[in-house]
This record gives sequence, C-alpha cells and structure tokens, in this order.
Amino acid sequence: MPVRVLVVDDSVVSRMIVAEAVASDPELELAGTAVDGRAALERIAELHPDVVVLDVEMPVMDGLEALKALRAKDRRLPVVMLSSLTSKGASTTVDALTYGASDYVTKPSTGSRAESVALLQQELLPKLKALAGRQPARPVARAPLQRTRGGPVEAVVIGISTGGPNALAAMLPALPHDLAVPVLVVQHMPPVFTKMLAQRLDALTALPVREAAGGEVLSGGGVWIAPGGQHLAVERAEGCARLALLDTPPENSCRPAVDVLFRSAAEAYGARLLAVVMTGMGQDGYAGSRVVREAAGRVLAQDEESSVVWGMPRYVADAGLADAVLPLDRIAGEISRLVQDGVRRAAVSP
Repeated sequence: MPVRVLVVDDSVVSRMIVAEAVASDPELELAGTAVDGRAALERIAELHPDVVVLDVEMPVMDGLEALKALRAKDRRLPVVMLSSLTSKGASTTVDALTYGASDYVTKPSTGSRAESVALLQQELLPKLKALAGRQPARPVARAPLQRTRGGPVEAVVIGISTGGPNALAAMLPALPHDLAVPVLVVQHMPPVFTKMLAQRLDALTALPVREAAGGEVLSGGGVWIAPGGQHLAVERAEGCARLALLDTPPENSCRPAVDVLFRSAAEAYGARLLAVVMTGMGQDGYAGSRVVREAAGRVLAQDEESSVVWGMPRYVADAGLADAVLPLDRIAGEISRLVQDGVRRAAVSP
C-alpha cells in the first residue's frame, strides 16, 4: 500500500507543486489537500493520512497552532513542516520541531516549476517514506569491535537529524547543570535554523547552549551546536582543544556532518570521548562511530521505539558499534553516569 499524504498550504501553487512531487513516486499517494490548519484537522479526522505536509505560515489557523492542536490528540502521526528560508520562517519552524513536528523542508524559492518539483522529490519524498516506516533495507551487520574500557569522559559528541530538535529539547535539560565536560552537537539543519535552535535549547537547559563560532576553547561544561552550512571539528594544539569550523565538502550529503565531528573528536580525545547517535535518517555517524570505537572511546545509540526515524542509530547498532542502545529518556542519565564515573576514577587515581 502506498503512503497516503495530506498536503496543507494556503497557496494554490505550492499545493500543486507538492502534490505533483508526491504523485511522481509510486510509493506515495496524495490523500487530499487543505487550505489552512483548521481545515487540516478536519481532513485528518476524515482521511486518516499516513503523513502530513504542513505549511508554517497560513491564515485562519497557522501551521504551529494546527500542530499543537494535533499533538494534543495524536502524538504519533508524522508531520513535515514546509518553511521559508527567512528568520521568521526558521524561528517558527524550530518552534514547531520542539512542539513535536517530525521534520521540515524549506520551500523552493527560485527556479521553474519543474525545478521546484525536482527539489521536493530530492528533499521531501525520502522523508515522507522514512517517517511512514518505508526505510531502505538494513545494512549487513559488521562484526563487533573488541569491547574496551574507555578512560574518564572528557567530551561528549552527539549526532542527530530527523526528530532531533524535539529529542534534544527532551534530553539536554535532563543533563546536570554541573556537567563538567563540553557537549558538541551536529543537528542536520541549514544556516539561521541552527542559531534559532541553540537559542530555544538555551532557554530550556541549565547548561549554556550556543551556536559554535569557531575558536572556542573546550575547557568546561556547555553545549555547542554546529552552525548550518559548516562542519564542526575539534582541533588540539599545545594541549588545548578548540572548536573549528570547516568549509570542506559535504559528507553523506550533509554539512555539517556527524562523521566529521566524530573523527576529529576521536583524534583529539581518544579513549576519553563519548559519542551518541540519535534519531535521524541515513547513515551519517556510522563511519565516525567506528573511528571512535577504534580509538577506544564509547558509543551510545538511541533505540528504535523512541526514535522518529531509526536510521542513523540503526546503522551503528546493527554494526555492533554501540556500547548501549537506549531509549531517549535514559540517554541523559547514561551520559551523566559515564562522566561522573570518570570524575570519581580520576579522583582516586594515584
């Protein structure tokens, strides 16, 4: 059975472009359309779609209000927000993601109709299928690496994508305010969006959360988010670890990419690194997690049940690279435990 999609947008042209992109894929079916959030709620009750594409800015009831109303009744129906690449659009979209939207795509802003359809075919359709559970076949499992006891944790690196803002809004506030190690996050997002995300998370979290600017010395606690459009890396010189921003080519079709951060952090921290791979499409973080394990660091992966899309953590788990596969509500506690265990071990060492 094809995945049934409800498209909600007040623009006739936008609705037609999204509908054309959906109709081009035999695994998808246009279940219907709606012109605003209020009509969308009625159509959802009537049509029971598998996934909803919801415009952010609409009259009568906008996408954010419609999402809140929907999530009050249904926490599981996948919703992809349609957003403009503006500060206002980014801000509202990040709000929507922290309120429970599954993912988002930016509206094509230039080009012909054919180019707009092609862009949505590339950006939107894989997300619709992944959110509806139509994921590619599982990778061939690799033999697990030898389990090694890492040293005291000196840094935490996190890779996350689809469903990430909502997951981070749940996980980061659960970290203790006195967590004494830096937490570095790659969330797949474009510029502007990552800055808005850092601001939202900073308001929720006891630890300071910032968008990385490059050059920061990693000497204590705090959370740094990779800026959209640039890779985040760790560089060590003269015994000091600093953040660096790189304009090198995308990896896994992503910039920032999780693998870039994980590789550089493994080189900088070795066995004292803890890597966490959370909800998201694709396999970014898989190769980087192998590098972390080869350096005797530790790796955690989010479990399938609590992931919006079990893609990135699935690759890590299937390859035997994860020291533990945990639900979302246990990840912060495990990070804290491993960091505190390292502090205690360091305190009693001669």
